[in-house]
Amino acid sequence: MSKHGAPTNTSEQLKALDTPNLKVAIVAASWHETVMNGLIAGAQRAAQEANIADVHLVRVPGSFELPVAARVLAEKYDAVIALGVVIRGGTPHFDYVCQAATMGLTQVSVETRSPIGFGVLTCDNEQQALDRAGLEGSSEDKGHEAFSAAVMTAAALR
Repeated sequence: MSKHGAPTNTSEQLKALDTPNLKVAIVAASWHETVMNGLIAGAQRAAQEANIADVHLVRVPGSFELPVAARVLAEKYDAVIALGVVIRGGTPHFDYVCQAATMGLTQVSVETRSPIGFGVLTCDNEQQALDRAGLEGSSEDKGHEAFSAAVMTAAALR
């Protein structure tokens, strides 16, 4: 499981940050509503722990659209959290969308010098996505992790 080796005190680190004036945007895909609701809720919990009140949520159709939305938002916000889920199917579509989202978000981060929290789940099946969505019974909370990573990076760069 990807949780192996993850930091264990992320919530405490968020609470210790001095980031009340940090402006953060969450851009979230719409596919797989249950998983997405969990990812968004996890990011919002992390925002509360970091005492960040200025969090703007933008919804886009799918994970493929995350990079362009993140690019626009990175101009106005100190950090952007990109949330999505792509579940493998029977065609190469999965590979193309995952690669485009990953490379696109990386490009946005480097070009804008803005932290982008990568919360795009790339799973073989729906159960793997549910296990990572931060829902009751999930083993991981990738929305929280993506928010934490972006905000801690933004704080470090200040």
